[in-house]
Amino acid sequence: MYTPLTEFDMILRLCLGFVAGAIIGFERSSRRQVAGLRTHILIATGSTMLMLLSIYLPQHLSPSGQGDPGRIAAQVVSGIGFLGAGAIIRLGNNVRGLTTAASIWFVAAVGLLIGGGMFLVAAVAIALGMITLMLLHIIEKKVFPSGQFKLLEITYKDNSTSTRDALEIVKSAGIQIQSIDVNHGSKDKGTKLRLLVRILDTTDIASLARSVKSSGNISKVQVTEKY
Repeated sequence: MYTPLTEFDMILRLCLGFVAGAIIGFERSSRRQVAGLRTHILIATGSTMLMLLSIYLPQHLSPSGQGDPGRIAAQVVSGIGFLGAGAIIRLGNNVRGLTTAASIWFVAAVGLLIGGGMFLVAAVAIALGMITLMLLHIIEKKVFPSGQFKLLEITYKDNSTSTRDALEIVKSAGIQIQSIDVNHGSKDKGTKLRLLVRILDTTDIASLARSVKSSGNISKVQVTEKY
Protein backbone atom coordinates (compact mmCIF):
# COMPACT_ATOMS: atom_id res chain seq x y z
CA MET A 1 0.00 0.00 0.00
CA TYR A 2 1.34 3.38 -1.01
CA THR A 3 1.64 6.29 1.37
CA PRO A 4 0.07 9.28 -0.42
CA LEU A 5 2.60 11.94 -1.36
CA THR A 6 2.04 15.37 0.08
CA GLU A 7 3.08 18.57 -1.64
CA PHE A 8 5.84 18.99 0.94
CA ASP A 9 7.20 15.51 0.10
CA MET A 10 7.27 16.31 -3.62
CA ILE A 11 8.91 19.72 -3.16
CA LEU A 12 11.52 18.21 -0.83
CA ARG A 13 12.38 15.47 -3.32
CA LEU A 14 12.62 17.96 -6.17
CA CYS A 15 15.06 20.06 -4.15
CA LEU A 16 17.13 16.99 -3.32
CA GLY A 17 17.18 16.07 -7.01
CA PHE A 18 18.42 19.57 -7.75
CA VAL A 19 21.24 19.19 -5.21
CA ALA A 20 22.22 15.76 -6.55
CA GLY A 21 22.46 17.05 -10.11
CA ALA A 22 24.45 20.07 -8.94
CA ILE A 23 27.04 17.91 -7.19
CA ILE A 24 27.77 15.77 -10.24
CA GLY A 25 27.33 18.65 -12.67
CA PHE A 26 29.81 20.86 -10.83
CA GLU A 27 32.51 18.24 -11.25
CA ARG A 28 31.77 17.92 -14.98
CA SER A 29 31.80 21.71 -15.42
CA SER A 30 35.17 21.93 -13.67
CA ARG A 31 36.57 19.74 -16.47
CA ARG A 32 34.93 21.87 -19.18
CA GLN A 33 32.69 19.07 -20.42
CA VAL A 34 29.90 19.67 -22.94
CA ALA A 35 27.29 18.62 -20.37
CA GLY A 36 27.96 20.60 -17.22
CA LEU A 37 26.24 22.03 -14.17
CA ARG A 38 22.93 23.16 -15.65
CA THR A 39 22.49 20.06 -17.80
CA HIS A 40 23.00 17.67 -14.90
CA ILE A 41 20.71 19.69 -12.63
CA LEU A 42 17.91 19.63 -15.20
CA ILE A 43 18.33 15.90 -15.82
CA ALA A 44 18.34 14.98 -12.12
CA THR A 45 15.43 17.29 -11.29
CA GLY A 46 13.48 16.18 -14.36
CA SER A 47 13.90 12.47 -13.61
CA THR A 48 12.85 13.13 -10.01
CA MET A 49 9.76 14.93 -11.26
CA LEU A 50 8.86 12.06 -13.60
CA MET A 51 9.28 9.54 -10.81
CA LEU A 52 6.98 11.62 -8.60
CA LEU A 53 4.45 11.71 -11.42
CA SER A 54 4.69 7.93 -11.77
CA ILE A 55 3.80 7.57 -8.09
CA TYR A 56 1.19 10.34 -7.96
CA LEU A 57 -0.98 9.39 -10.94
CA PRO A 58 -1.93 5.85 -9.83
CA GLN A 59 -2.69 7.09 -6.33
CA HIS A 60 -4.99 9.93 -7.35
CA LEU A 61 -6.40 9.03 -10.78
CA SER A 62 -6.80 5.25 -10.67
CA PRO A 63 -10.24 4.13 -9.43
CA SER A 64 -8.63 1.42 -7.30
CA GLY A 65 -5.84 3.69 -6.12
CA GLN A 66 -3.33 1.25 -7.54
CA GLY A 67 -1.23 1.13 -10.68
CA ASP A 68 2.26 0.69 -12.02
CA PRO A 69 4.43 3.45 -10.50
CA GLY A 70 7.30 2.49 -12.78
CA ARG A 71 5.51 3.00 -16.10
CA ILE A 72 6.57 6.61 -16.70
CA ALA A 73 9.89 6.24 -14.88
CA ALA A 74 10.87 3.34 -17.16
CA GLN A 75 10.83 5.68 -20.14
CA VAL A 76 13.49 7.86 -18.49
CA VAL A 77 16.01 5.02 -18.75
CA SER A 78 15.62 4.72 -22.52
CA GLY A 79 14.98 8.40 -23.22
CA ILE A 80 18.09 9.60 -21.40
CA GLY A 81 20.20 7.77 -23.98
CA PHE A 82 19.53 10.51 -26.53
CA LEU A 83 21.06 13.13 -24.26
CA GLY A 84 24.01 10.88 -23.51
CA ALA A 85 24.69 10.39 -27.20
CA GLY A 86 24.87 14.15 -27.64
CA ALA A 87 27.74 14.35 -25.15
CA ILE A 88 29.91 11.91 -27.12
CA ILE A 89 32.34 13.53 -29.53
CA ARG A 90 34.52 11.78 -32.08
CA LEU A 91 38.02 13.22 -32.41
CA GLY A 92 39.86 11.56 -35.28
CA ASN A 93 40.17 7.90 -34.36
CA ASN A 94 39.23 8.51 -30.72
CA VAL A 95 35.98 9.10 -28.91
CA ARG A 96 35.54 11.58 -26.05
CA GLY A 97 32.62 12.25 -23.77
CA LEU A 98 31.82 8.68 -22.72
CA THR A 99 32.32 9.51 -19.04
CA THR A 100 30.04 12.54 -19.33
CA ALA A 101 27.44 10.43 -21.15
CA ALA A 102 27.63 7.93 -18.30
CA SER A 103 27.28 10.72 -15.72
CA ILE A 104 24.11 11.89 -17.50
CA TRP A 105 22.66 8.40 -17.24
CA PHE A 106 23.88 8.19 -13.64
CA VAL A 107 22.22 11.41 -12.41
CA ALA A 108 18.98 10.36 -14.10
CA ALA A 109 19.07 7.15 -12.06
CA VAL A 110 19.84 9.13 -8.89
CA GLY A 111 16.87 11.37 -9.65
CA LEU A 112 14.63 8.32 -9.91
CA LEU A 113 15.93 7.08 -6.56
CA ILE A 114 15.17 10.41 -4.91
CA GLY A 115 11.75 10.59 -6.54
CA GLY A 116 11.03 7.12 -5.19
CA GLY A 117 12.01 8.16 -1.66
CA MET A 118 15.23 6.12 -1.50
CA PHE A 119 17.25 8.95 0.02
CA LEU A 120 19.99 6.91 1.70
CA VAL A 121 20.64 4.85 -1.41
CA ALA A 122 20.76 8.04 -3.50
CA ALA A 123 23.26 9.62 -1.09
CA VAL A 124 25.52 6.55 -1.27
CA ALA A 125 25.23 6.54 -5.06
CA ILE A 126 26.28 10.19 -5.26
CA ALA A 127 29.25 9.52 -2.97
CA LEU A 128 30.34 6.58 -5.12
CA GLY A 129 29.86 8.66 -8.25
CA MET A 130 32.08 11.45 -6.94
CA ILE A 131 34.74 8.93 -5.90
CA THR A 132 34.66 7.54 -9.44
CA LEU A 133 34.84 10.91 -11.15
CA MET A 134 37.41 12.58 -8.90
CA LEU A 135 39.53 10.11 -6.94
CA LEU A 136 39.68 7.36 -9.54
CA HIS A 137 40.41 9.96 -12.22
CA ILE A 138 43.59 10.95 -10.36
CA ILE A 139 44.61 7.32 -9.85
CA GLU A 140 43.87 6.46 -13.49
CA LYS A 141 46.05 9.31 -14.76
CA LYS A 142 48.98 8.12 -12.63
CA VAL A 143 48.65 4.43 -13.47
CA PHE A 144 47.58 4.80 -17.11
CA PRO A 145 48.93 8.13 -18.41
CA SER A 146 47.08 8.91 -21.62
CA GLY A 147 48.06 12.54 -22.09
CA GLN A 148 46.01 15.66 -22.60
CA PHE A 149 44.32 17.06 -25.68
CA LYS A 150 45.88 20.30 -26.83
CA LEU A 151 45.59 22.54 -29.87
CA LEU A 152 48.87 23.04 -31.73
CA GLU A 153 48.77 26.00 -34.12
CA ILE A 154 51.61 26.53 -36.58
CA THR A 155 51.61 29.75 -38.63
CA TYR A 156 53.75 29.94 -41.78
CA LYS A 157 55.06 33.16 -43.26
CA ASP A 158 53.61 32.40 -46.70
CA ASN A 159 51.66 29.77 -48.62
CA SER A 160 54.57 28.25 -50.50
CA THR A 161 56.00 26.11 -47.69
CA SER A 162 55.08 22.45 -47.23
CA THR A 163 53.70 21.39 -43.85
CA ARG A 164 55.27 17.94 -44.11
CA ASP A 165 58.43 18.74 -42.10
CA ALA A 166 56.47 20.12 -39.15
CA LEU A 167 54.17 17.11 -39.13
CA GLU A 168 57.14 14.74 -39.13
CA ILE A 169 58.68 16.53 -36.14
CA VAL A 170 55.42 16.30 -34.22
CA LYS A 171 55.01 12.59 -34.98
CA SER A 172 58.65 11.79 -34.15
CA ALA A 173 58.10 13.32 -30.68
CA GLY A 174 55.58 10.54 -29.97
CA ILE A 175 52.59 12.88 -30.14
CA GLN A 176 49.31 11.50 -31.46
CA ILE A 177 47.63 13.70 -34.05
CA GLN A 178 43.83 13.48 -33.78
CA SER A 179 42.85 15.91 -36.53
CA ILE A 180 44.49 18.27 -39.03
CA ASP A 181 43.10 21.54 -40.34
CA VAL A 182 45.01 23.58 -42.93
CA ASN A 183 43.90 27.13 -43.61
CA HIS A 184 45.49 28.79 -46.63
CA GLY A 185 45.19 32.52 -46.07
CA SER A 186 46.23 35.36 -48.31
CA LYS A 187 49.80 35.62 -49.54
CA ASP A 188 50.65 38.12 -46.81
CA LYS A 189 49.12 36.12 -43.96
CA GLY A 190 50.41 32.70 -44.97
CA THR A 191 49.21 29.23 -44.08
CA LYS A 192 47.92 28.25 -40.64
CA LEU A 193 48.17 24.60 -39.62
CA ARG A 194 45.92 23.60 -36.71
CA LEU A 195 46.51 20.19 -35.09
CA LEU A 196 44.45 18.58 -32.36
CA VAL A 197 47.03 16.45 -30.55
CA ARG A 198 47.32 14.27 -27.49
CA ILE A 199 50.44 15.18 -25.51
CA LEU A 200 51.80 13.27 -22.53
CA ASP A 201 52.43 15.21 -19.33
CA THR A 202 56.14 14.38 -19.61
CA THR A 203 56.49 16.06 -23.03
CA ASP A 204 58.62 19.21 -23.11
CA ILE A 205 56.23 21.51 -24.96
CA ALA A 206 58.72 24.40 -25.17
CA SER A 207 61.35 22.18 -26.77
CA LEU A 208 58.77 20.81 -29.18
CA ALA A 209 57.74 24.33 -30.21
CA ARG A 210 61.36 25.30 -30.86
CA SER A 211 61.96 22.19 -32.96
CA VAL A 212 58.85 22.83 -35.06
CA LYS A 213 59.72 26.49 -35.54
CA SER A 214 63.25 25.60 -36.68
CA SER A 215 61.87 23.40 -39.46
CA GLY A 216 61.66 26.48 -41.66
CA ASN A 217 59.59 29.52 -42.69
CA ILE A 218 57.42 29.45 -39.56
CA SER A 219 56.50 32.68 -37.82
CA LYS A 220 54.61 31.32 -34.81
CA VAL A 221 54.02 28.07 -32.89
CA GLN A 222 51.36 28.08 -30.19
CA VAL A 223 50.06 25.30 -27.92
CA THR A 224 46.79 25.86 -26.04
CA GLU A 225 44.49 23.73 -23.90
CA LYS A 226 41.68 21.90 -25.66
CA TYR A 227 38.86 20.60 -23.45
